[in-house]
Amino acid sequence: MKTTPSITSSEIGILWMSYQQKTMIIRFLEYFIEQADDPKAKDIMTDLLKEITPFVGKIQKIYEKENVPVPVGFTSKDVDLQAPKLFDNGFDIMFIRLIKEISMGMHTLNLTMAYRSDIMEFFRELTIITQRYYERCNTYLLEKGLLPRAPYVAVEEGVEFVEQKGYLSGNDFFSEKRSLNTVEIAHLFHAVETNLIGLQVINGFSQCAEEKEVSNYFAKGGELAKEIARGLGDIILKNDTQLPGISGGNVTTSTVPPFSDKIMMYCISLFCSFSLGGNSLGTAFSLRNDLPAKFSIIMKDVFEYGHEGAKLMIKHGWMEEPPQTIKMKAK
Repeated sequence: MKTTPSITSSEIGILWMSYQQKTMIIRFLEYFIEQADDPKAKDIMTDLLKEITPFVGKIQKIYEKENVPVPVGFTSKDVDLQAPKLFDNGFDIMFIRLIKEISMGMHTLNLTMAYRSDIMEFFRELTIITQRYYERCNTYLLEKGLLPRAPYVAVEEGVEFVEQKGYLSGNDFFSEKRSLNTVEIAHLFHAVETNLIGLQVINGFSQCAEEKEVSNYFAKGGELAKEIARGLGDIILKNDTQLPGISGGNVTTSTVPPFSDKIMMYCISLFCSFSLGGNSLGTAFSLRNDLPAKFSIIMKDVFEYGHEGAKLMIKHGWMEEPPQTIKMKAK
């Protein structure tokens, strides 16, 4: 008789992280579906909700079978479906697209930390679903004119190999900086785009947060997002490359919170983690040496902001602990 291997520590951890993220996005979807005006957007979100909800139950079953405590995550207490619309102009799909972008990275990484065939299949299925809905969101936003494409540029003819060390130069005041290559533009634009979308999210959260210090924390994050988008956008503009603006998504005047402070704080924590990962890739793949320096400063600022948020979550009892190992006592 074939037996299923016991669950490993990494598998407990990655399922726990998935439970937190999935219960969060379910709450946001429930609210966005309730408020949706556009039938096509509503269909996308309704279909996504139907597909991801069973995965929460799958995690619960695995945990119960392995005698691991089922997480709390986020429940109906963390959302008010009757609250007025907080975001408008296609922002629901912009938000879901960003969450799916985060999910794609998480599921792929989680797959590399799974060993049991059922858990590997769990993340394979999630990866396929996530890619499908990311594409649906992308198509919707492009058709509506709510999402700009990355800059179009003219590239040199032929294939070249780097012959001079000056190709790496960016901080040397005595030499001219070379123009950006397309890999560098890709990472710069991606960072600008995600920070502008994040800015809309955090402005909405700041407007409706119940706790004053939470509202102030979100406002501080908004200033950081603006600073990052402005700084990286200037680098693109100095390259004589047009920087498209994001025309979709805006915050309404409502101050009625549709979400609990707890779930909004977790959402911003997730965005901070995503930003750190994205900026680290920007650092790794940018050859002009002023760019890794810029990304490193951004990572420091984002890390400090995220750490401040973690302390605020602990203060209010909102930070759920991942499953902890038992410390063995010496006899």
